[in-house]
Amino acid sequence: MPAAMIDGKAIAEEFRARIGVGVADLKTTHNLTPGLAVVLVGEDPASQVYVRNKGVATKAAGMASFEYRLDKDVSEADLIAQVTALNKDDDVHGILVQFPVPPQITQQTIIETISPSKDVDGLNPVNAGRLASRLDALTPCTPQGSVMLAKQTLGNLEGLHAVIVGRSNLVGKPVAQLLLQENCTVTMAHSRTRDLADLCRTADILVAAVGIPEMVKADWVKPGACVIDVGINRIDAPERGEGKTRLVGDVDFEAVAEIAGHITPVPGGVGPMTIACLLKNTLDAACVQAGLDKINL
Repeated sequence: MPAAMIDGKAIAEEFRARIGVGVADLKTTHNLTPGLAVVLVGEDPASQVYVRNKGVATKAAGMASFEYRLDKDVSEADLIAQVTALNKDDDVHGILVQFPVPPQITQQTIIETISPSKDVDGLNPVNAGRLASRLDALTPCTPQGSVMLAKQTLGNLEGLHAVIVGRSNLVGKPVAQLLLQENCTVTMAHSRTRDLADLCRTADILVAAVGIPEMVKADWVKPGACVIDVGINRIDAPERGEGKTRLVGDVDFEAVAEIAGHITPVPGGVGPMTIACLLKNTLDAACVQAGLDKINL
């Protein structure tokens, strides 16, 4: 029996509606409007789309949206100066620098420049360390969204074996920490793991976040497993016409859907949850910076 589709778009829409109610409550009760600043360096087309979508979602939730576009030749010092100014701006509660950045800029330096209290990407080492220590922290959005989808689908995750393929700071490591907090048994794997397919077949929850198109095949998946596909890869699609492309995940969707119990599509799975969790992080950051309790959504 084919896998049940996990509709990330619908789940994110409902979550964003609740965030909007929280924002309205914060405005009414405390005259406080959460503000998100997004900084885009250069003119990468994919990054421009992401930034535009984030701006639309921010405004739709009732938040203030601030956008800063810098030339692709901007110096690292000038970008640091922009981030530092936003750190000091009381109307800005969340700061997101759209990555990747041009080669003259060191990504990690920028991550460490963003104030941990405004680091809505959850990448600053302070937030990463707090997450690993099970302390309150701003947590990367895609891992948050991935775990929310798994919980919405399976309910209690306690005792389940989760295998994560991918070890990045953005997804692999933080999703492991979040699943540990759900009392899963977590195995971290990656493209160089020996007998990777055999290991994946032991997973009740399989999270694919390795950045290789359709790497996870049907015979890698335990029958009935919950498959969360974080990958988003653009590949050639000559069947659509010359020069056309299509988006695929890190999972061979059509084949795996015949084996898995639940699966996220690409697009329409984890992606919408990422933006919803960015809004949640901004709302949380606004509350904490104002000395208020986070709004329970």
